[in-house]
Amino acid sequence: MNFQAIDLGKEGLVEVKIDPEWANIVLGNTRKTTGDEYFDEHVAMINGLEGYDLPVSAFTTDGLIDGSMRNNITFKEKRTIATQVPKWIPENCIQCGFCSFVCPHGTIRTFLLDENEMKNAPMEFATLQPNGKGVENLRYRVMVSPDNCVGCSLCVVECPGKGGQKALVMTDVNEQLHEAPLAEYIYKQTTYKSEYFPTDSIKGTQFLMPYFEVSGACAGCGETPYYKLVTQLFGSDMMISNATGCTSIYCGSTPSTPFVTDKSGKGPAWANSLFEDNAEFGFGMKVAQEFKARQLVERLTEAQSSFEPELQSVVAEYLAAKGNRNEEKVIAPRMVELLKASKSEAAAPLLEMERDFISKSVWIIGGDGWAYDIGFGGLDHVIANSLNVNILILDTEVYSNTGGQSSKASQAASIAKFAAGGKPTGKKDLGLMAMMYGHVYVASIAMGANRVQTIKALKEAEAYQGPSVVIAYSPCIEHGIKGGLSNHQITQKLAVECGYWTLYRFNPDAEKPLTVDYTKPDFSKFRDFVMTETRYNQLPNANPFEAEALLEKAASDAEKRFNRLMKLARD
Repeated sequence: MNFQAIDLGKEGLVEVKIDPEWANIVLGNTRKTTGDEYFDEHVAMINGLEGYDLPVSAFTTDGLIDGSMRNNITFKEKRTIATQVPKWIPENCIQCGFCSFVCPHGTIRTFLLDENEMKNAPMEFATLQPNGKGVENLRYRVMVSPDNCVGCSLCVVECPGKGGQKALVMTDVNEQLHEAPLAEYIYKQTTYKSEYFPTDSIKGTQFLMPYFEVSGACAGCGETPYYKLVTQLFGSDMMISNATGCTSIYCGSTPSTPFVTDKSGKGPAWANSLFEDNAEFGFGMKVAQEFKARQLVERLTEAQSSFEPELQSVVAEYLAAKGNRNEEKVIAPRMVELLKASKSEAAAPLLEMERDFISKSVWIIGGDGWAYDIGFGGLDHVIANSLNVNILILDTEVYSNTGGQSSKASQAASIAKFAAGGKPTGKKDLGLMAMMYGHVYVASIAMGANRVQTIKALKEAEAYQGPSVVIAYSPCIEHGIKGGLSNHQITQKLAVECGYWTLYRFNPDAEKPLTVDYTKPDFSKFRDFVMTETRYNQLPNANPFEAEALLEKAASDAEKRFNRLMKLARD
């Protein structure tokens, strides 16, 4: 069959005429320019495989040769790699926001537009009257960026539509590219109006600006919807320590990063250290922030008596609220105004610390290879302390970035590299281990199974004044999901329904700390579920003598895990 395939390939060769002018484009002589010198002379050169021709001076950012990359880059690359992209059909739309919520790349979004924004658009376009109170003077739009979309079709699969008719359909990209200037305008020139709907709802979160867009992740990635959602909720004040792995590749591949800043210049600060020390690296970020916060409190306290009465009062209010970011956000702008107007000599030096007036939300993010295996010692050290850091584990149950090796997060019976005959041992219960400390917030989430629980867990974790761990089920291309990654939200739902994955939240501050958010899994469906993935359904072929015993063990492990959790909840 291999010989035949080669012979057929030879017979199928056809000549493709090449326009000679294309050579000039490859050589950079007629490269399109954006007007952004950094993009045109740095990013485009590297993307055009001309990086070796760049001088060292081209790698400076604000004069520093420090390996940093500028935000707001990936959207400009306009890779146009999809052959089909979603097209919005307004009459079938129920304005649920599911499409935007699940999009792994931030290339389909929902917007509320005012009259001026409608007038200033570069072309006419369809909108709807928004559902809800207080939005009568606004218009609703689902906007796709056709030259940035990767064509995974996840949004189409998840769209509930109206009356059995989808509000999104996959269409030839060439029929939608005319909307690219409109997407550029709406994404970058209009405002994100999140004040009209609660941001603990699916719909409400999608009117928040994503500070993460057009990453280099696989089409339909199961990790990036969580990453994007976290930036929507907390992005303007985030500091991210990112483990090596898939996350470090799609977040930090020179010359571009998917992180963006808003019009006020705020956005996440991101850095990647080593695979093994990511938790300690993020812990160090928080230690530094705590040190700066103490300095700020000391300096404000010392200077307070020299301030005018109104400023004294605001400073007292700020000091009482220190550590509560929501309150700091309200008080800090007033304090800045009064400090600028103050005649006290102590005011100007304090304004040098203005960027630290609002506490940072420190997030330690990585995959299961880092959290369960190579970086587990550091993660354990961090949660054993009491500093307020948030840890997001994007659990693919396998070393995704390095080729699909088995990890301690891999379930029994799953096929992976170093477990070609099915993994003989069960999945490490990292959530339970973290819970045993008693002072750590722990949650297990699966977006496709319960989106509201996902939002709630992330918000509770961030609000908790101590270490928090959120473990997110993240389907991966390595799983071999039937129908592809466009079904990954459905896969998450089925995983919870059959007991393969559990949903819970453990909040030490709550009267009843442990809440199990799905209490009736049907374990009789476990076998049917795992057989929808190549990593399990190939086991009878790969290891026919032990396949049945391994699959039974995987089902038994899941049931024991769930029963142990329910017993803890009852206790």
